[in-house]
Amino acid sequence: MTDAAARKPIPLPTQWPVAIPVLLLLGGGALWLSVNGGHWKYGALFLIGGVLGAALYHATFGFSLAYRSAFVRRDMGAVKAQILMVGIAVVLFAPVMAGGKSLLGGGVIGGLAPVGWEVLAGSFIFGVGMQLGGACGSGTLFTVGGGSVRMMVTLVFFCLGAFLATLHGDLWEPLRAGSRTVALGREFGWWAATAGQLALLAAIWFAVSRLGHGRRQQPLWSGTPTWRRMLTGPWPLLMSVGLLALGNWLILLITGHAWSVVWGFTLWAAEIAQFLGWDPATSPFWAVRAKFLARGVLVDDTSITDIGIILGAMLAAGFGGRLDPVFRVPARNLLAAIIGGLLLGIGARMAYGCNIGAFFSGVASSSLHGWVWIVGALAGNWVGTQLRPSFGLEK
Repeated sequence: MTDAAARKPIPLPTQWPVAIPVLLLLGGGALWLSVNGGHWKYGALFLIGGVLGAALYHATFGFSLAYRSAFVRRDMGAVKAQILMVGIAVVLFAPVMAGGKSLLGGGVIGGLAPVGWEVLAGSFIFGVGMQLGGACGSGTLFTVGGGSVRMMVTLVFFCLGAFLATLHGDLWEPLRAGSRTVALGREFGWWAATAGQLALLAAIWFAVSRLGHGRRQQPLWSGTPTWRRMLTGPWPLLMSVGLLALGNWLILLITGHAWSVVWGFTLWAAEIAQFLGWDPATSPFWAVRAKFLARGVLVDDTSITDIGIILGAMLAAGFGGRLDPVFRVPARNLLAAIIGGLLLGIGARMAYGCNIGAFFSGVASSSLHGWVWIVGALAGNWVGTQLRPSFGLEK
Protein backbone atom coordinates (compact mmCIF):
# COMPACT_ATOMS: atom_id res chain seq x y z
CA MET A 1 0.00 0.00 0.00
CA THR A 2 0.99 3.63 -0.24
CA ASP A 3 0.51 6.63 2.01
CA ALA A 4 -1.69 8.38 -0.52
CA ALA A 5 -4.06 5.41 -0.52
CA ALA A 6 -3.83 4.34 3.09
CA ARG A 7 -7.57 4.19 3.60
CA LYS A 8 -10.14 2.95 1.13
CA PRO A 9 -12.83 5.62 0.65
CA ILE A 10 -16.44 4.67 0.19
CA PRO A 11 -17.09 4.58 -3.59
CA LEU A 12 -18.80 7.72 -4.85
CA PRO A 13 -20.88 8.11 -8.02
CA THR A 14 -18.81 7.30 -11.07
CA GLN A 15 -16.98 10.27 -12.60
CA TRP A 16 -18.02 9.60 -16.17
CA PRO A 17 -16.10 12.61 -17.62
CA VAL A 18 -12.97 10.89 -16.31
CA ALA A 19 -13.82 7.23 -16.82
CA ILE A 20 -15.06 7.34 -20.42
CA PRO A 21 -12.16 9.34 -21.95
CA VAL A 22 -9.58 7.23 -20.10
CA LEU A 23 -11.30 4.02 -21.21
CA LEU A 24 -11.24 5.26 -24.82
CA LEU A 25 -7.61 6.31 -24.41
CA LEU A 26 -6.64 2.85 -23.19
CA GLY A 27 -8.48 1.10 -26.02
CA GLY A 28 -7.47 3.55 -28.74
CA GLY A 29 -3.92 3.76 -27.41
CA ALA A 30 -3.55 -0.02 -27.53
CA LEU A 31 -4.69 -0.07 -31.15
CA TRP A 32 -2.43 2.86 -32.10
CA LEU A 33 0.60 1.32 -30.42
CA SER A 34 0.00 -2.00 -32.16
CA VAL A 35 -0.20 -0.36 -35.59
CA ASN A 36 2.44 2.35 -35.27
CA GLY A 37 4.80 0.28 -33.17
CA GLY A 38 4.71 -2.42 -35.82
CA HIS A 39 3.72 -5.23 -33.44
CA TRP A 40 0.66 -6.28 -31.46
CA LYS A 41 2.80 -6.77 -28.33
CA TYR A 42 2.90 -3.02 -27.69
CA GLY A 43 -0.88 -2.76 -27.53
CA ALA A 44 -1.04 -5.88 -25.38
CA LEU A 45 1.49 -4.47 -22.90
CA PHE A 46 -0.48 -1.22 -22.72
CA LEU A 47 -3.67 -3.10 -21.84
CA ILE A 48 -1.86 -5.35 -19.36
CA GLY A 49 -0.52 -2.20 -17.73
CA GLY A 50 -4.08 -0.88 -17.52
CA VAL A 51 -5.25 -4.01 -15.71
CA LEU A 52 -2.24 -3.87 -13.36
CA GLY A 53 -3.02 -0.23 -12.56
CA ALA A 54 -6.66 -1.01 -11.79
CA ALA A 55 -5.67 -3.98 -9.62
CA LEU A 56 -3.15 -1.90 -7.68
CA TYR A 57 -5.56 1.01 -7.21
CA HIS A 58 -8.71 -0.90 -6.34
CA ALA A 59 -6.89 -2.96 -3.70
CA THR A 60 -4.63 -0.04 -2.62
CA PHE A 61 -1.92 -2.68 -2.84
CA GLY A 62 1.74 -1.88 -2.56
CA PHE A 63 4.74 -2.18 -0.32
CA SER A 64 5.57 0.96 1.69
CA LEU A 65 2.52 1.12 3.97
CA ALA A 66 2.47 -2.68 4.15
CA TYR A 67 5.93 -2.74 5.71
CA ARG A 68 5.25 0.20 7.98
CA SER A 69 2.03 -1.43 9.18
CA ALA A 70 4.04 -4.56 9.94
CA PHE A 71 6.70 -2.62 11.85
CA VAL A 72 4.40 -0.30 13.80
CA ARG A 73 1.16 -2.24 14.26
CA ARG A 74 2.21 -5.82 13.49
CA ASP A 75 -0.49 -5.89 10.81
CA MET A 76 0.86 -8.53 8.45
CA GLY A 77 -2.13 -8.73 6.08
CA ALA A 78 -0.56 -6.91 3.13
CA VAL A 79 2.80 -8.61 3.69
CA LYS A 80 1.08 -12.00 3.50
CA ALA A 81 -0.60 -10.86 0.28
CA GLN A 82 2.86 -10.11 -1.14
CA ILE A 83 4.04 -13.58 -0.16
CA LEU A 84 1.09 -15.12 -2.00
CA MET A 85 1.70 -12.94 -5.05
CA VAL A 86 5.34 -13.94 -5.26
CA GLY A 87 4.48 -17.61 -4.69
CA ILE A 88 1.95 -17.62 -7.54
CA ALA A 89 4.48 -15.97 -9.84
CA VAL A 90 7.20 -18.48 -8.89
CA VAL A 91 4.92 -21.31 -10.03
CA LEU A 92 3.87 -19.53 -13.23
CA PHE A 93 7.40 -18.49 -14.18
CA ALA A 94 9.10 -21.86 -13.73
CA PRO A 95 7.90 -23.59 -16.94
CA VAL A 96 8.61 -20.51 -19.06
CA MET A 97 12.06 -19.97 -17.58
CA ALA A 98 12.85 -23.68 -17.92
CA GLY A 99 11.67 -23.70 -21.55
CA GLY A 100 13.76 -20.66 -22.40
CA LYS A 101 11.43 -19.38 -25.13
CA SER A 102 8.93 -16.53 -25.13
CA LEU A 103 5.58 -16.58 -26.93
CA LEU A 104 7.22 -14.77 -29.84
CA GLY A 105 10.08 -17.23 -30.07
CA GLY A 106 12.76 -15.08 -28.46
CA GLY A 107 14.88 -16.01 -25.48
CA VAL A 108 13.69 -15.64 -21.89
CA ILE A 109 15.76 -13.72 -19.36
CA GLY A 110 13.05 -13.10 -16.76
CA GLY A 111 14.14 -10.84 -13.92
CA LEU A 112 17.70 -12.09 -13.52
CA ALA A 113 20.41 -9.68 -12.34
CA PRO A 114 23.82 -9.77 -10.61
CA VAL A 115 23.96 -10.14 -6.85
CA GLY A 116 26.52 -8.33 -4.72
CA TRP A 117 26.98 -5.60 -2.14
CA GLU A 118 25.53 -3.01 -4.50
CA VAL A 119 22.16 -4.78 -4.32
CA LEU A 120 22.14 -4.68 -0.53
CA ALA A 121 23.22 -1.02 -0.41
CA GLY A 122 20.87 0.07 -3.20
CA SER A 123 17.83 -1.70 -1.78
CA PHE A 124 18.52 -0.16 1.65
CA ILE A 125 18.56 3.32 0.06
CA PHE A 126 15.42 2.43 -1.87
CA GLY A 127 13.71 1.28 1.34
CA VAL A 128 14.40 4.60 3.07
CA GLY A 129 13.07 6.35 -0.03
CA MET A 130 9.88 4.27 0.08
CA GLN A 131 8.96 5.64 3.48
CA LEU A 132 9.91 9.25 2.76
CA GLY A 133 8.59 9.31 -0.80
CA GLY A 134 5.41 7.52 0.25
CA ALA A 135 5.43 4.59 -2.16
CA CYS A 136 7.41 1.99 -4.06
CA GLY A 137 7.88 1.78 -7.83
CA SER A 138 4.44 0.43 -8.71
CA GLY A 139 2.85 2.41 -5.87
CA THR A 140 4.15 5.67 -7.30
CA LEU A 141 2.52 4.89 -10.65
CA PHE A 142 -0.92 3.97 -9.37
CA THR A 143 -1.16 6.84 -6.90
CA VAL A 144 -0.16 9.31 -9.61
CA GLY A 145 -2.92 7.80 -11.74
CA GLY A 146 -5.26 8.18 -8.78
CA GLY A 147 -4.56 11.93 -8.68
CA SER A 148 -2.08 12.29 -5.81
CA VAL A 149 -0.18 15.56 -6.27
CA ARG A 150 2.44 14.66 -3.65
CA MET A 151 3.17 11.43 -5.49
CA MET A 152 3.58 13.36 -8.74
CA VAL A 153 6.45 15.18 -7.04
CA THR A 154 7.87 11.85 -5.88
CA LEU A 155 7.64 10.51 -9.45
CA VAL A 156 9.48 13.49 -10.94
CA PHE A 157 12.38 13.13 -8.50
CA PHE A 158 12.27 9.32 -8.79
CA CYS A 159 12.94 9.76 -12.53
CA LEU A 160 15.64 12.35 -11.84
CA GLY A 161 17.37 10.16 -9.24
CA ALA A 162 17.37 7.16 -11.56
CA PHE A 163 18.84 9.23 -14.41
CA LEU A 164 21.53 10.83 -12.22
CA ALA A 165 22.52 7.38 -11.00
CA THR A 166 23.25 6.29 -14.58
CA LEU A 167 25.70 9.20 -14.88
CA HIS A 168 27.60 8.41 -11.69
CA GLY A 169 27.61 4.61 -11.49
CA ASP A 170 31.37 4.69 -10.93
CA LEU A 171 30.71 5.87 -7.36
CA TRP A 172 29.60 2.39 -6.30
CA GLU A 173 31.73 0.43 -8.75
CA PRO A 174 33.80 -1.03 -5.85
CA LEU A 175 30.61 -2.63 -4.51
CA ARG A 176 30.22 -4.56 -7.76
CA ALA A 177 33.47 -6.46 -7.29
CA GLY A 178 32.73 -10.17 -7.53
CA SER A 179 29.07 -9.67 -8.45
CA ARG A 180 27.53 -12.28 -10.69
CA THR A 181 24.08 -13.42 -11.72
CA VAL A 182 22.91 -16.44 -9.72
CA ALA A 183 19.76 -18.12 -11.04
CA LEU A 184 18.69 -20.78 -8.56
CA GLY A 185 16.85 -22.58 -11.35
CA ARG A 186 20.05 -22.98 -13.32
CA GLU A 187 22.11 -23.93 -10.28
CA PHE A 188 19.76 -26.57 -8.86
CA GLY A 189 17.25 -27.26 -11.63
CA TRP A 190 14.02 -25.32 -12.13
CA TRP A 191 11.71 -27.70 -10.29
CA ALA A 192 14.01 -28.06 -7.28
CA ALA A 193 14.45 -24.27 -7.16
CA THR A 194 10.69 -23.75 -7.38
CA ALA A 195 10.04 -26.19 -4.54
CA GLY A 196 12.78 -24.59 -2.44
CA GLN A 197 11.51 -21.06 -2.97
CA LEU A 198 7.93 -22.08 -2.20
CA ALA A 199 9.13 -23.75 1.00
CA LEU A 200 10.96 -20.57 2.00
CA LEU A 201 7.90 -18.45 1.24
CA ALA A 202 5.78 -20.81 3.35
CA ALA A 203 8.23 -20.47 6.23
CA ILE A 204 8.08 -16.68 5.95
CA TRP A 205 4.27 -16.86 5.89
CA PHE A 206 4.30 -18.88 9.09
CA ALA A 207 6.75 -16.46 10.75
CA VAL A 208 4.80 -13.29 9.90
CA SER A 209 1.55 -14.99 10.94
CA ARG A 210 3.09 -15.64 14.35
CA LEU A 211 4.31 -12.04 14.58
CA GLY A 212 0.84 -10.72 13.78
CA HIS A 213 -0.99 -13.08 16.14
CA GLY A 214 -3.36 -11.24 18.43
CA ARG A 215 -3.27 -8.02 16.38
CA ARG A 216 -5.87 -6.77 13.93
CA GLN A 217 -4.94 -7.88 10.42
CA GLN A 218 -5.97 -6.56 7.03
CA PRO A 219 -8.11 -9.31 5.46
CA LEU A 220 -6.98 -11.04 2.30
CA TRP A 221 -10.58 -11.47 1.18
CA SER A 222 -13.38 -9.09 2.01
CA GLY A 223 -16.55 -10.26 0.35
CA THR A 224 -17.28 -11.55 -3.15
CA PRO A 225 -17.06 -8.69 -5.68
CA THR A 226 -20.23 -7.80 -7.57
CA TRP A 227 -20.11 -6.38 -11.08
CA ARG A 228 -20.55 -2.89 -9.64
CA ARG A 229 -17.80 -3.43 -7.13
CA MET A 230 -15.52 -4.66 -9.90
CA LEU A 231 -15.86 -1.23 -11.47
CA THR A 232 -15.90 1.00 -8.40
CA GLY A 233 -13.74 -1.02 -5.96
CA PRO A 234 -12.44 -1.89 -3.52
CA TRP A 235 -11.16 -5.28 -4.61
CA PRO A 236 -10.09 -8.04 -2.23
CA LEU A 237 -6.32 -8.24 -1.79
CA LEU A 238 -6.27 -11.87 -2.87
CA MET A 239 -7.94 -11.10 -6.20
CA SER A 240 -5.57 -8.23 -6.94
CA VAL A 241 -2.38 -10.13 -6.12
CA GLY A 242 -3.55 -12.95 -8.37
CA LEU A 243 -4.02 -10.48 -11.23
CA LEU A 244 -0.60 -8.91 -10.56
CA ALA A 245 1.10 -12.31 -10.69
CA LEU A 246 -0.82 -13.19 -13.86
CA GLY A 247 0.10 -9.86 -15.44
CA ASN A 248 3.78 -10.38 -14.68
CA TRP A 249 3.62 -13.84 -16.25
CA LEU A 250 1.95 -12.45 -19.40
CA ILE A 251 4.69 -9.82 -19.72
CA LEU A 252 7.26 -12.59 -19.43
CA LEU A 253 5.50 -14.66 -22.09
CA ILE A 254 5.23 -11.75 -24.52
CA THR A 255 8.60 -10.04 -24.07
CA GLY A 256 10.91 -12.64 -22.53
CA HIS A 257 11.70 -10.31 -19.64
CA ALA A 258 9.68 -9.90 -16.46
CA TRP A 259 7.67 -6.89 -15.29
CA SER A 260 9.87 -3.94 -14.39
CA VAL A 261 9.16 -0.29 -13.63
CA VAL A 262 12.26 1.86 -13.10
CA TRP A 263 13.84 1.50 -16.54
CA GLY A 264 10.86 3.48 -17.84
CA PHE A 265 11.50 6.30 -15.36
CA THR A 266 15.19 6.34 -16.29
CA LEU A 267 14.43 6.53 -20.00
CA TRP A 268 11.86 9.32 -19.56
CA ALA A 269 14.37 11.49 -17.70
CA ALA A 270 17.08 10.78 -20.28
CA GLU A 271 14.75 11.73 -23.13
CA ILE A 272 13.97 15.06 -21.42
CA ALA A 273 17.67 15.67 -20.72
CA GLN A 274 18.51 15.01 -24.36
CA PHE A 275 15.78 17.41 -25.46
CA LEU A 276 17.34 20.06 -23.19
CA GLY A 277 20.74 19.59 -24.84
CA TRP A 278 22.46 16.78 -22.96
CA ASP A 279 24.64 14.55 -25.16
CA PRO A 280 24.23 10.80 -24.41
CA ALA A 281 27.67 10.15 -25.90
CA THR A 282 29.21 11.81 -22.83
CA SER A 283 27.92 8.98 -20.62
CA PRO A 284 29.40 5.46 -20.77
CA PHE A 285 26.04 4.09 -19.59
CA TRP A 286 24.03 5.76 -22.35
CA ALA A 287 26.63 5.49 -25.08
CA VAL A 288 25.90 1.76 -25.33
CA ARG A 289 22.14 2.33 -24.94
CA ALA A 290 21.72 5.04 -27.56
CA LYS A 291 19.25 2.85 -29.47
CA PHE A 292 16.70 3.17 -26.67
CA LEU A 293 16.81 6.96 -26.85
CA ALA A 294 16.62 6.84 -30.64
CA ARG A 295 13.54 4.60 -30.59
CA GLY A 296 11.63 6.62 -28.00
CA VAL A 297 9.33 5.66 -25.14
CA LEU A 298 6.38 4.53 -27.26
CA VAL A 299 8.20 1.41 -28.46
CA ASP A 300 9.79 0.68 -25.10
CA ASP A 301 8.15 -2.25 -23.29
CA THR A 302 8.62 -0.89 -19.76
CA SER A 303 7.52 2.65 -20.60
CA ILE A 304 4.38 1.41 -22.31
CA THR A 305 3.47 -0.75 -19.33
CA ASP A 306 4.18 2.11 -16.89
CA ILE A 307 1.93 4.50 -18.81
CA GLY A 308 -0.75 1.82 -18.94
CA ILE A 309 -0.57 1.44 -15.15
CA ILE A 310 -1.10 5.17 -14.64
CA LEU A 311 -4.10 5.19 -16.96
CA GLY A 312 -5.52 1.97 -15.46
CA ALA A 313 -5.38 3.53 -11.99
CA MET A 314 -6.98 6.72 -13.33
CA LEU A 315 -9.75 4.65 -14.89
CA ALA A 316 -10.32 2.84 -11.59
CA ALA A 317 -10.39 6.17 -9.73
CA GLY A 318 -12.89 7.55 -12.24
CA PHE A 319 -15.21 4.55 -11.94
CA GLY A 320 -14.90 4.72 -8.15
CA GLY A 321 -15.61 8.46 -8.08
CA ARG A 322 -12.39 9.12 -6.20
CA LEU A 323 -10.28 11.31 -8.48
CA ASP A 324 -9.95 14.41 -6.31
CA PRO A 325 -6.43 15.91 -6.38
CA VAL A 326 -5.33 17.92 -3.34
CA PHE A 327 -2.90 20.61 -4.44
CA ARG A 328 -1.95 21.96 -1.03
CA VAL A 329 0.97 19.87 0.23
CA PRO A 330 2.74 20.90 3.47
CA ALA A 331 6.33 22.03 2.92
CA ARG A 332 7.87 19.24 5.03
CA ASN A 333 5.78 16.64 3.20
CA LEU A 334 6.97 18.11 -0.08
CA LEU A 335 10.61 17.94 1.04
CA ALA A 336 10.12 14.28 2.01
CA ALA A 337 8.70 13.58 -1.46
CA ILE A 338 11.73 15.21 -3.11
CA ILE A 339 14.31 13.41 -0.95
CA GLY A 340 12.38 10.15 -1.08
CA GLY A 341 12.04 10.31 -4.86
CA LEU A 342 15.76 10.85 -5.33
CA LEU A 343 16.59 7.96 -2.98
CA LEU A 344 14.12 5.70 -4.80
CA GLY A 345 15.71 6.42 -8.18
CA ILE A 346 19.31 6.11 -7.01
CA GLY A 347 18.63 3.00 -4.93
CA ALA A 348 16.76 1.25 -7.73
CA ARG A 349 19.56 1.84 -10.23
CA MET A 350 22.16 0.56 -7.75
CA ALA A 351 20.14 -2.56 -6.92
CA TYR A 352 19.11 -3.46 -10.50
CA GLY A 353 15.49 -2.64 -9.89
CA CYS A 354 12.75 -1.77 -7.45
CA ASN A 355 10.22 -3.82 -5.50
CA ILE A 356 8.80 -5.04 -8.82
CA GLY A 357 11.80 -5.53 -11.11
CA ALA A 358 14.25 -6.70 -8.43
CA PHE A 359 12.14 -8.38 -5.76
CA PHE A 360 8.89 -9.60 -7.31
CA SER A 361 10.23 -10.42 -10.76
CA GLY A 362 13.64 -11.42 -9.41
CA VAL A 363 12.35 -14.03 -6.98
CA ALA A 364 9.79 -15.23 -9.53
CA SER A 365 12.71 -15.83 -11.90
CA SER A 366 14.69 -17.62 -9.14
CA SER A 367 17.29 -14.83 -9.08
CA LEU A 368 19.27 -14.74 -5.83
CA HIS A 369 19.49 -10.96 -6.08
CA GLY A 370 15.72 -10.75 -5.44
CA TRP A 371 16.14 -12.33 -1.99
CA VAL A 372 19.11 -10.10 -1.15
CA TRP A 373 17.11 -7.08 -2.32
CA ILE A 374 14.26 -7.64 0.14
CA VAL A 375 16.67 -7.94 3.09
CA GLY A 376 18.19 -4.53 2.35
CA ALA A 377 14.81 -2.97 1.54
CA LEU A 378 13.23 -4.10 4.83
CA ALA A 379 16.13 -2.58 6.78
CA GLY A 380 15.77 0.65 4.80
CA ASN A 381 12.02 0.73 5.37
CA TRP A 382 12.55 0.43 9.12
CA VAL A 383 14.97 3.37 9.11
CA GLY A 384 12.64 5.37 6.87
CA THR A 385 9.75 4.71 9.23
CA GLN A 386 11.75 6.22 12.11
CA LEU A 387 12.55 9.29 9.98
CA ARG A 388 8.97 10.02 8.89
CA PRO A 389 7.90 12.14 11.90
CA SER A 390 10.79 14.53 11.20
CA PHE A 391 9.01 15.40 7.93
CA GLY A 392 5.55 15.70 9.46
CA LEU A 393 4.51 12.27 8.19
CA GLU A 394 2.50 9.72 10.13
CA LYS A 395 4.49 6.83 11.53
